[in-house]
Amino acid sequence: MTPKPPVPEENYSERWADDSRPVLPQTGDERAMLTTYLDFHRATFASKCASVEPKQMNARTMPPSTLTLHGLLRHLTGVERWWFQINFAGDDVPMIYYSDDDPDQDFERLDGDLDEAWAAWRRECDRSREIVAATASLDVEGHRVRDGAPISLRAVLVKQIAEYAQHNGHADLLREGIDGATGCSC
Repeated sequence: MTPKPPVPEENYSERWADDSRPVLPQTGDERAMLTTYLDFHRATFASKCASVEPKQMNARTMPPSTLTLHGLLRHLTGVERWWFQINFAGDDVPMIYYSDDDPDQDFERLDGDLDEAWAAWRRECDRSREIVAATASLDVEGHRVRDGAPISLRAVLVKQIAEYAQHNGHADLLREGIDGATGCSC
């Protein structure tokens, strides 16, 4: 097969000068690829929120949606704990930003200290990384709380990548509504 001529370099999206996200592998070990892609998406979310004032983190900039960057931060914190600790590892820990009486509080209740919300997110991401590192194989299974069905570490990682990818799109639009910034390293 004859290779196609390369796309001119100037037609590719530029990487940001201060982009500290991991470089995405294009080949290699499945675990390394999955964990690097997840860390890339985590870093993308943090970048989308970089330099946003606390008040703006609560801004609902895309009506009729009520999403906010703060709400996404709380949601992603809870999702880290839900999938890695509660479902996969079976840890007996409380859910974060959720109660049966107020199931949407992650998105809707924007009280609390924003610095603490960021610290909680970083702690949950670190705990998720510890669980992945301590698990011998991507085929190791936990059990979903909802129905007891088995779920592999591989599936949890893929779910998290999809979760962040979806919400990074939301975060990009919310950030654009705040100050016009798009992309990363806003």
